[in-house]
Amino acid sequence: MRMIKKTSIFILITLMFVAFNQPVLAGSGKININTATQKELSALKYVGDKIAVKMISYRETQPFEKPEDIMKVKGIGQKVYDANKDVIIVKDEKK
Repeated sequence: MRMIKKTSIFILITLMFVAFNQPVLAGSGKININTATQKELSALKYVGDKIAVKMISYRETQPFEKPEDIMKVKGIGQKVYDANKDVIIVKDEKK
């Protein structure tokens, strides 16, 4: 009985950890690069914390008008854009 209780608690904690560490996506399942947090941006393919910070700095002075604009950020090229073009948006989509 004690083993079942410990296993259940372990499973519950693991599920909570997974649920709370998933990037928060826009309602459409896409990431809005104009509003996403550093953690959300870092979840994009080939984008780490440093590039995420550069994206945030860029959008503070000039919001992204189209997804392709991420290539204007130093360190982001065609490879990064191609890897993420299906999951990034610049405006929240209506449900």
